[in-house]
Amino acid sequence: MRYFALLCTIMLLISCDAGPAADSAPGPAQIVRLSDSEIKGLDPQKISDLASLRVAADQFEGLTRLGANGEAEPGLARSWQISPDGLRWTFSMRQNLQFSDDTGFDATLFPAVMDRLQAPETTAPAKSLFGNIVAVEAPDANRVIVTLASPDPSLPSLLAHPAVAAVPLHRIDAAGDQWTADRPIITSGPYRLTAWKLNDHARLERNPLWYGDTVPTETIIWKPMDDSLSAMRLFLSGGADIAADYPASRHQWLKDNHPDLAHSVPYLGSYYFAFNTRMPPFDDPRIRTALSMAIEREWIADKVIGVGNTPAWGLLPPGLAGAEPAKPIWADWPREKRLDKARALLDDAGYGPANPLRFEIRFNSSAEHRRVSVAMAAMWKPLAVEASLFNSEAALHFAALRRHEFALARSGWIADLPTPENFLLVHQLANGPGNYSGYTNQAYDQILARAIAEPDPAKRQALMREAESSLIADMPILPLYFYVTRSLVAKRIDGWEDNISNVHPSRTLRIRP
Repeated sequence: MRYFALLCTIMLLISCDAGPAADSAPGPAQIVRLSDSEIKGLDPQKISDLASLRVAADQFEGLTRLGANGEAEPGLARSWQISPDGLRWTFSMRQNLQFSDDTGFDATLFPAVMDRLQAPETTAPAKSLFGNIVAVEAPDANRVIVTLASPDPSLPSLLAHPAVAAVPLHRIDAAGDQWTADRPIITSGPYRLTAWKLNDHARLERNPLWYGDTVPTETIIWKPMDDSLSAMRLFLSGGADIAADYPASRHQWLKDNHPDLAHSVPYLGSYYFAFNTRMPPFDDPRIRTALSMAIEREWIADKVIGVGNTPAWGLLPPGLAGAEPAKPIWADWPREKRLDKARALLDDAGYGPANPLRFEIRFNSSAEHRRVSVAMAAMWKPLAVEASLFNSEAALHFAALRRHEFALARSGWIADLPTPENFLLVHQLANGPGNYSGYTNQAYDQILARAIAEPDPAKRQALMREAESSLIADMPILPLYFYVTRSLVAKRIDGWEDNISNVHPSRTLRIRP
């Protein structure tokens, strides 16, 4: 059995490089996109890395899909209706759908797709994202009914995930895992992979049987570039149309010399440090608040990081629970007023020049994290706070956080979905070791539970904002800034829209005349 499995793997690798490599440079009908790593797999239910998911989203479509603005829109379903309690979603299917091999399919495919996702043998890494879905049913060929355990206005975004896209189960049943070795691969979306040369490029060609309008660009080339500086150089030399990243150290140079090419855009991510609230000194909210009040967030975002990050006083990025991010009342006080209040809080807690507050700042090895930690330690010196630094590589760092072996530690969160609860649920005791700070607040949990059970979007958003305000008041984490994404886009590319989800489907991109 082991020999057979090894033989299958070897044959798959050989099939990735069958024949001479096709031209992989930008052309009149060909867009070249640089990703930050090699594709890890082609089965959309068995991948979790961003590079693979982007290629999968170009090839496989679900009931919904994400548009150029990063928001969910109708996909294989042309519309949907929601029950008053928000628990039952009915999707009406488009007619005459077919895979790229001319095999037709309808609504009855989707319960089977969900069954495959949930099957233990699939070992789908994204399975937990769909835990709120109670059932997926197809009462007839034209309708898919999705039943939820609790209301979720973001369900259309969730169903755009490649893990629940239409996959060719007829081919999978016949070929097993070897179905991804087909060239071209059988797909349901606007493109299909026709060639894959490992560590060089993947070539996607138009799917002529896709239901939608003909995509404007005939060929998409995905090239892996794990070094962002090399990617930037290739892009600037004309060897690529889009780069998924560029070095933070080159941000100002690009802004000065190529302002029309560089894109620095707010992202669905929060950068913060976690206090260990389980033990002294950070079991005392006065001390946590005092340290937070002394931080100059604008200076850290602009001078220490310097790639366009937005300062953060709360957890939720702008737009998730209101147009403006949340702030505590003291956020706009002058620095001296904040320091005076911070000194008073520390004095009440028993700390000052005669009894300095001493603790260790823990962070995972990175020049960025070190600079931030050094800056915070300096900002606390006027409060007679003595903070030392300790760094370790990422695996050891986060293992220590899960074991609660820290006082103050670098952390953060990048959302799986553009929803407030994706951030807020992290900071519940029920999250176990993933709740690094150990924060526990029954009132916070109750507000969040009410928000999740609320079907009305406006009321739900207001409750999410209330939960965040409760979190900020207790300060179990020290928010510093919101993440940004960095991209390079050539002048000849049209259809690119900056968005907080950093979603840019190839089907929406075109080459300017």
